[in-house]
Amino acid sequence: MRSELGIEAVVSMAAGPGMTWVTGLHGVNAYLSLGLPYNDTRVIDMLLSGQVDTPRLTAFAEYYNMLFQYANRHTLLTGGYDQQLGDFALGRTVFIHQGNWTDPTFEELGIRFEMGYVPHAFLTTDTPGIFVGAPSWYIVNPRARNVEEAKRFLAFMAASPEGHRYMVTEAGMVPAFKSVRLQPPGQLSIAVQEWANSGRIYAWHQNEMPAGFGMDVLGPIFSQMAAGNINTTEFVRLVTAAAATIR
Repeated sequence: MRSELGIEAVVSMAAGPGMTWVTGLHGVNAYLSLGLPYNDTRVIDMLLSGQVDTPRLTAFAEYYNMLFQYANRHTLLTGGYDQQLGDFALGRTVFIHQGNWTDPTFEELGIRFEMGYVPHAFLTTDTPGIFVGAPSWYIVNPRARNVEEAKRFLAFMAASPEGHRYMVTEAGMVPAFKSVRLQPPGQLSIAVQEWANSGRIYAWHQNEMPAGFGMDVLGPIFSQMAAGNINTTEFVRLVTAAAATIR
């Protein structure tokens, strides 16, 4: 129905050079955490021990191959971040495989149409949640002279109206605290807050993989499948072999 809907492709997806952070990290996280309780580390623990859950990985591969098949081939294989966002912003696609970090770009482009999240789905059970995690942390140095003052400052940020206003309005963060009633700028950030506050979330485990493994090892395997050079069976075989090297 692409011509009838006036779109070029169903999903805006990029799996080529420079975009393996999308597939090899955020994409892989669907395999690592979809459908699992937030503190369930079974799949990532298996991976870190050099093993994979073959039925789960097979379903994951078939799902991602479907996304590739319904993507714009040029953007999928050679497009960068800007091309991927541009296709979605201009209405050339209906879905985009990205996160709420796209909000500032859409704001700059003056995009006003309504948007929100659709959960990933490659399991036979319902998975009504999105992936939520902290990309960075504030850490207090225990050897610093003003440790207690630093702790009080962070507590103030987390509990006071002034702190809430800074986090959400000035820093543009999605707050990790249900007590924060302010909404961040950007439709997708607002959606993240709503999903998180409702408890419909799955963990970020992609950053627990060895450094470089996601982008440099798994990412190129996604690129091969996106290009049609391997099928889902070969994808599973290559990922399984790559996982074994972690040991």
